[in-house]
Amino acid sequence: MSSVLVLADDFTGAMDTGHGFAARGCAVRVVVTDPNADDTDRPSSSDADVLAVDLDSRDLEPETAAAAVSSFLERGPVPEVVYKKVDSTLRGNVVREVDAALEATGAELAIVAPAFPGTGRVTANGRHLVDGRPLEDAGYGTDSDLPALFESSEYDVAILSLETILEGPDAVASALADRERDSPAIVVCDAVHDRHLEAIAAGARRCDREVLYVGSGGLASAVAVPDSSRSPPEANPEGEGALGIVGSVNDRTLEQLAAVSDRTIIELDPAAAVANPRETGRNAAADLESIRREYGRAVLTGATSRTNVDRASEAAAEHGIDAGPRVARALGVAAAEATRSVPPKGLLLTGGAIARAALEELSASAIDLTGEAVVDGIPEGVIGDGPAAGTPIVTKAGGFGDRRSIVNCLNFLDRVDERE
Repeated sequence: MSSVLVLADDFTGAMDTGHGFAARGCAVRVVVTDPNADDTDRPSSSDADVLAVDLDSRDLEPETAAAAVSSFLERGPVPEVVYKKVDSTLRGNVVREVDAALEATGAELAIVAPAFPGTGRVTANGRHLVDGRPLEDAGYGTDSDLPALFESSEYDVAILSLETILEGPDAVASALADRERDSPAIVVCDAVHDRHLEAIAAGARRCDREVLYVGSGGLASAVAVPDSSRSPPEANPEGEGALGIVGSVNDRTLEQLAAVSDRTIIELDPAAAVANPRETGRNAAADLESIRREYGRAVLTGATSRTNVDRASEAAAEHGIDAGPRVARALGVAAAEATRSVPPKGLLLTGGAIARAALEELSASAIDLTGEAVVDGIPEGVIGDGPAAGTPIVTKAGGFGDRRSIVNCLNFLDRVDERE
């Protein structure tokens, strides 16, 4: 059994959180799984120090998401360290999933620190910020007030201030140890720098309380791994050129696509993708093969502008269906067909739903992280099973990175065999 279990609500989050452990030399396996599977289908982790599981629960109804967390934890032994990954912009069913994990693990304290300073996400005075702006002003539509967010929790909520954290791990441990033991509690933590997360993790380890870690990719880099004895794999690409599949419609992703050469980009027809995703994906794969052979790389996207995002939504509305899953399926089919036809040097997958769809079409369920990353929040792994096993893969959440991030990811994959 692995020493650490990470439970994530989406695939890119499982990847960037797992990277926090892999970058320190731990063997980390990221798996996509059906939260309703029976005990015999629980993913194996015998070859990994850390098992990171994507429950794909972010967009579920709150009760269903909480049940997915509870069900997974109750189906087998719980390792020494459990890390509940939450979105660094607090999207999804954060409170319900944390409550479910706290109950199922029997932990005394949930240490909640969603800050990820390397990607511009910090928490100050209980307010969670992105690039210095409150979430509600940064386009995420979520209240930045962490204590207020957790008022709906079944458990008491306390605040661990930056003032205490700056005093160091012993002060953190003392503050946590002083919490009443009558019932579990949630402790919301400030953090504006990686060293603050390090103090939180070290203090939690010393406090002599059973803790549940709750955070994004930032806190994961500071949580200790008991009995780490394995090493991450190396990426050994043998294919032809990088292949990018971009499904996120975050405004930052659209800006990043604008930096990619027009000659190497293919955009799905929104109406066709909604009406017949599998056929549309197969047709796109043929175009990807042609472009990759001519220019050495290719990128397929569901949209390069907000206008085309709206076109997909309008086409779906005419059929009374949701555009997102249909476009994701078309992109996933294209990724798999193109990978099988001309194996790439590496795959860039942007957007958790697209990553899951691509892996499903490739009959893959696991990624083994290498410990390498393009930058914070954009990790590398290799596909761990199925016919594409060994293919390098980089994943990126839609809101991560700067204008050059997609280009940088493609460069990283194309040059991965030249790294020292």
